[in-house]
Amino acid sequence: MALTPRVCSVNDAQGLRKASTFHRSLWGDFFLTYQPPTAPQHAYMTERSEVLKELVRKMLENANEIPKILDLIVTLQRLGLDNHYENEIDELLNVVYCSDYDSKDLNIVSLRFYLLRKNGYDVTSELAKLNFNLLQLLYCEELKNVTLWWKQLNLETNLSFIRDRLVEMHFWMTGACSEPKYSLARVITTKMTACITILDDIMDTYSTTEEGLQLAEAIYRWEENAAELLPEYMKGFYMYFLKTFDALEDELGPNKSYRVLYLKEVASILKMLVRGNSEEIRWRDEHYIPETINEHLELSGITVGAFQVAVSSFVGMGDIVTKEILDWLLTYPRLMKGYTTIARLSNDIASTKREQTGDHYASTVQCYMLQHGTTMHEACEEIKELIDDSWKDVMKAYVTTTTEQPKVVARTVVDFARTADYIYKKTDAFTFSHTIKDMIALLYLEPTTV
Repeated sequence: MALTPRVCSVNDAQGLRKASTFHRSLWGDFFLTYQPPTAPQHAYMTERSEVLKELVRKMLENANEIPKILDLIVTLQRLGLDNHYENEIDELLNVVYCSDYDSKDLNIVSLRFYLLRKNGYDVTSELAKLNFNLLQLLYCEELKNVTLWWKQLNLETNLSFIRDRLVEMHFWMTGACSEPKYSLARVITTKMTACITILDDIMDTYSTTEEGLQLAEAIYRWEENAAELLPEYMKGFYMYFLKTFDALEDELGPNKSYRVLYLKEVASILKMLVRGNSEEIRWRDEHYIPETINEHLELSGITVGAFQVAVSSFVGMGDIVTKEILDWLLTYPRLMKGYTTIARLSNDIASTKREQTGDHYASTVQCYMLQHGTTMHEACEEIKELIDDSWKDVMKAYVTTTTEQPKVVARTVVDFARTADYIYKKTDAFTFSHTIKDMIALLYLEPTTV
């Protein structure tokens, strides 16, 4: 018997159809009511743009140095203006390609490579690959040396409760001090971050109130005899902590006396940190919540440790960081304050739920909730706006170059802020470091094939 196709009725078809869940147009008839500028306004805009186009064309014609040419081309492309100067840009790129210009400025080299490859010129990437592989070898050698230092703490015996995150610490530091010449800075800051993490985990998580205050007093005294104040499990760390600073002084060498002096200043701002930790212990025990987030940040902006780590990095960056620059950094300028605020607020958003399940002092999130009567979610969203404001402060300071604040110093602080943003963007990736394990493996364990 032949089969005949079934013909669906309208009602049957309607029964088979799925309901649409698409939202309606967000714009409706908005553009039907669009009013363009008046004819005179449009004419002025057109005439003015033609005048400015010619000014830019003359700049291109007068560009005769490779760095200037590269800067002009990349600026025009990023502003979306390169389509007006396609012929001029092609001619200039050909000049760049055919020149034998040799620069030791990594920015110029990378910009030349980027622009030529982007515009279809055959430029080998072998150097970039070899450079990465050599840098990777240096990073791994640094980690080997720092791990030997770390193992001497005997964490498994006395400090098994602390976050063992040495590789993650070094990874963090490479985000701010990536270049080969800053090897000593990376080593110093990794050790500094390790010490700050141990202090934080003892005082914030593990110790009793009495033990935490004893450790703060010992750090404040900064002498071997102060170890007598401490319980047994802290004594080894405390003595090794003092020994580490003595060893760093030796690494800086006898001809770097002013840097040794500023290493002692790092010790002073570490004392500020543990004094702040002591105050946070009081907040915790008395269940005190500051009335305003600004009051909270006056203390927690220091205890987050970002200021101490950044200053210690500059101690190890060589002659480019002068005594005058270090003096300026210790005044806690707007650049540094903005960075520490970013680090503190980002940290609190990422970790507040975990910390508040235990016996922990109120974070900036709880403070904001109390001050403004919001939920935790609302507080976190509004604190993100405060982070954006701090980024604006950092970038304003960054573009203001002075003798006290050369570009390399400002850029390093910006990069420290960027790495803090990366670490705390989605979760507390420092504490729960499996979330960045693959990225760490890419940096240290996977060389690029040449």
